[in-house]
Amino acid sequence: MLWTIIIILLAFWLIGVIIDIAGGLIHLLLIAAIIFLVVRLFRRSGRPRD
Repeated sequence: MLWTIIIILLAFWLIGVIIDIAGGLIHLLLIAAIIFLVVRLFRRSGRPRD
């Protein structure tokens, strides 16, 4: 689920950069996607392995 959100946010960011709309909002989407990715990676690394 989280990977889907990350991919959607990155896609919107890329579309916004290409079309050059929404100015700063596009960069906020990129920052949100990166934060989601980092949180996901840290949560996964904290789990004990089987």
